Amino acid sequence: MLVRYFEDEGYRVTAVPDGVGLRRVLAGRDVDLILLDVVLPGQDGYALAREVRAHSDLPIIMLTGRDDVTDRVVGLEIGADDYIAKPFHLREVLARVRSVLRRRRPAAAPVAAETPPAEVYRFDGWLLDIGRRELTNAAGGHVELTTGEFDMLVTFVRHPGRVMTRDMLMELTRGRNWDAFDRTIDAQIARLRKKIEEVPAEPRLIKSVRGVGYVFAGRTEP
Repeated sequence: MLVRYFEDEGYRVTAVPDGVGLRRVLAGRDVDLILLDVVLPGQDGYALAREVRAHSDLPIIMLTGRDDVTDRVVGLEIGADDYIAKPFHLREVLARVRSVLRRRRPAAAPVAAETPPAEVYRFDGWLLDIGRRELTNAAGGHVELTTGEFDMLVTFVRHPGRVMTRDMLMELTRGRNWDAFDRTIDAQIARLRKKIEEVPAEPRLIKSVRGVGYVFAGRTEP
């Protein structure tokens, strides 16, 4: 059903029954996004998402028959970019796929005589190039971020020192395409802290504001 629907919308789709098929596809062709069911023979979707995320920031949307907050948070903590519970409407799945791909790809450069200035931020030894969607550490190494992690970091560096509620973060990073429950935000931020904080358990850049949300305490230099 999903294959036919997405092919009718102009997408090239390959369906596989298990992790073996997924690995074969990833090894043999370029893939823009994985729509991954949680319930699969052999390795489940969570294990496969963890495997993919260990060496790639390829967008992943999880599909599951369980609409439990804990299950959603597990998927997001593993590194999924979105999470859709069954039963779902095909148009909703299409909208979420388009949303993830849209955020994943840099906007096309406008046809104009002048090239717009690059939007680059420096903070605490890090370099964030928004146009290139790249995060570079002080040693010049690139740090891979998922779509959700990148969008979250962009939101923070654009609003340094501003206390952001979870609702504000949901609206600025995902708009209406994010299910409104607090722990999705917490899971994304926990993963982001592991990548940019020296001591994730004692964050200096992304600080919690008890009872409100979060604040980016780093000093940004455009």
